[in-house]
Amino acid sequence: MIRKISLAAAILAFALAGFGIGFLRAQQSSGHPAPQAPSASSADKNDVPAHHESPPAGPLPATLDPKIFPDALNQNIYALAAKVKPVLYEQPCYCHCDREVGHTSLLDCYVDRHAAACAVCKIEAVYAYEQIKLGKTPAQIRGGIIQGKWRDVDLTKYQARAAK
Repeated sequence: MIRKISLAAAILAFALAGFGIGFLRAQQSSGHPAPQAPSASSADKNDVPAHHESPPAGPLPATLDPKIFPDALNQNIYALAAKVKPVLYEQPCYCHCDREVGHTSLLDCYVDRHAAACAVCKIEAVYAYEQIKLGKTPAQIRGGIIQGKWRDVDLTKYQARAAK
């Protein structure tokens, strides 16, 4: 009986430790996120999160006002998102909020507070913004996101100063 209780306690301790590590990783918003996008060779239509293949036909919803966030990182990235709404509309989000919250594209993450707590959403939006500045099309940006190129984005420069 004591052995069974000890074994159950050990299993519970390992489970709680694993949950704690996963939770801490999820809370890190400035480092590279744990979720991995599929490689270009393994990505197929079923692996790609929800997104729109073409530009919006009508008006897009407003993104949240960056001023509601107390930290510079979220203020800067929500401001960037507002500038590139049509591009974000055409992008998938690899945090898989399409499955968890019903989002239909990366833009939905900025219409609510989801992106404020999600490193993947932040990094993908900055990737999209930086690629637009380089002259890439939404389809080219989507290809880069699907290939996982968003993981190379460094959010450090968006943490303290206003984004350009």
